Amino acid sequence: MRSEELGETLLPKRLALPIFASDPLSSVAYATQEILLVLTLGGTTFLYLTPWVAAAVVALMAVVVLSYRQVVHAYPSGGGSYEVVSHNLGASAGLVVAASLLVDYVMTVAVSVASGVDNIISAFPGIASFRVLMAVGCVALLAAVNLRGVRESGKAFAAPTYLFITGIMLMVITGVVRIAFGHGPVAASAGYGIIPADHKDTLAGLGLLMLGLRAFASGCTALTGVEAISNGVPAFRKPKSKNAATTMSVMGITAVVMFMGITALALTSKIHITDDACRLTGFPGDCHSAPQQTVIAQLASAIFGGDHSVLFYFIQAVTALVLVLAANTAFNGFPLLASILAQHRYLPRQLHTRGDRLAFSNGIIALAVVAGGLLWLYGANVTSLIHLYILGVFTSFTLSQIGMVRHWNRTLATETDGKVRSGAHRSRVINGFGAVTTALVLAIVLLTKFTQGAWLAVVAAIVLWVMMRGIRRHYDAVADELTVDDPHAESVRPSKVHGIVLVSKLHKPTLRAIGYAEAFRPDSLEAVSVSVEKESTEELEAKWEEFDVRVPLKVLDSPFREITKPVVAYVRSVRRSSPRDAVAVFIPEYVVGHWWEHLLHNQSALWLKSRLLFTPGVMVISVPWQLSSAPHADHPARRAPGSVRRGEPAGNRSAREAIKAPENV
Repeated sequence: MRSEELGETLLPKRLALPIFASDPLSSVAYATQEILLVLTLGGTTFLYLTPWVAAAVVALMAVVVLSYRQVVHAYPSGGGSYEVVSHNLGASAGLVVAASLLVDYVMTVAVSVASGVDNIISAFPGIASFRVLMAVGCVALLAAVNLRGVRESGKAFAAPTYLFITGIMLMVITGVVRIAFGHGPVAASAGYGIIPADHKDTLAGLGLLMLGLRAFASGCTALTGVEAISNGVPAFRKPKSKNAATTMSVMGITAVVMFMGITALALTSKIHITDDACRLTGFPGDCHSAPQQTVIAQLASAIFGGDHSVLFYFIQAVTALVLVLAANTAFNGFPLLASILAQHRYLPRQLHTRGDRLAFSNGIIALAVVAGGLLWLYGANVTSLIHLYILGVFTSFTLSQIGMVRHWNRTLATETDGKVRSGAHRSRVINGFGAVTTALVLAIVLLTKFTQGAWLAVVAAIVLWVMMRGIRRHYDAVADELTVDDPHAESVRPSKVHGIVLVSKLHKPTLRAIGYAEAFRPDSLEAVSVSVEKESTEELEAKWEEFDVRVPLKVLDSPFREITKPVVAYVRSVRRSSPRDAVAVFIPEYVVGHWWEHLLHNQSALWLKSRLLFTPGVMVISVPWQLSSAPHADHPARRAPGSVRRGEPAGNRSAREAIKAPENV
């Protein structure tokens, strides 16, 4: 796609919802489960806390959605929390948010995919041994779809997201109707007993408080991905801010309704689920190897009449699919944020470049590689990965709300219009309350999850922050070094140019290189060869004299059969003798048409180039010689990725396949 076609990729609200909100919508599939897993550490006694924990999560969701609606309107250029914090709290604070979000986007992919695989295994327990392979394969598939472009990925992922919403709503409504008519669903695990993790029947005081806080922190996974819409405002159709704010409201209301419905039904159907199946009394099968069904799977089975009903498999299919596709939120948020950071010179500039389909290809690939590695390292285990999760999200939530409060303070200091001031006061109250609330949640998350693995996410964010600062310092130093202060002084011509043609034997590539060097008209020109074998050197000198080559030949002695060191030493000696002069080194090179031919030719010139390029005042010039196989690369073939952007005509792979192999110098 041409750059001018970028406008055609802008998203209507119906596609923006599954693209940017699939993560918070799908997280309801495991948020309730995470609350129950924590509360059952104390046995069944403390499940009565579930409604209160869920209510706190819902209230927090409402606060965050309202707060980010303010961000969408105030900063429509995208960048979300990073843009808000950088503009209002400074670059260092902005980098804290950026590092936290980048880590959290990686965790979004890992947790979503692992949870989706869990739901597949709940329906088909026999494939549990392929858990990691399936998870990594899903990440690769997501990356491939996203490389096709934002709009294409939206079309691919829209149907599963809407089917998931429909399926969950159908399940909730059916469950509520059954309860209303006195036939409430009962989960298969309702008869299981639960052995408390600490072998005590009760907890009290501080222990009970910590259990409730930990359950709340785990339930807050329902809020992950909420900020993605504020990052992606530029991807919406006009009016961008209005459409983004509307999409955020729809997302919040839908997620809250589904989460409340699932939690209520999980309690009424008496679902029992633990972090270790061996703590369940009455659990069928081997508790060490047999997987527990997820909360969604148990609900679908209880409501729709068993594990073999059509609607049970439908719920499991759409849940697994949307959980895997929920990672798409990160596949849109991570590359976009990385692109903004690269534009600000905090990440490599390659991450700012759009690919053939106008997607940020390098960011997509980087995210897929890191998330795939994390899934492999942790065995695609949701329970292990979840402890690394949500820390970054609440860091960005808190700092962005503080930044928005400062934004409204600045607005009120200069604004005189009464209507605008009234709106600013209201928005400041919303953002201020959001800042206090999310800061409290951040403290709870740190307190309850730090020793369980969250410290790794903290370390990763710190390392990333330091790395981004280092990258910025490097780019700034290079920019300062390359800044032109005096154009005339920087463009002074060298006093003389000494030409050197590197020679291994007298053949056509050598003669072409000599002719090309002469066309440059250097002040002096000589051919240089390295004597590795006496017989070969004598043969070269004899032919040189026989053919009466018009350029003098200089032979460098190499008693230890080295090629690079004598040439580099000689070139540097020429430079030292005339520091104001320039040296142009001409290297004949072969061009071949097959990759395997590259392996058959000596790579000495590559080493020479790498050494000579570090020598000031030395220019290295390649003189190509196309071997008979080289035209093969011009034969019609399938267009390669990137060929259009690189300027290759359709069916021409020459620029991609032609490999330069230096001759044996």
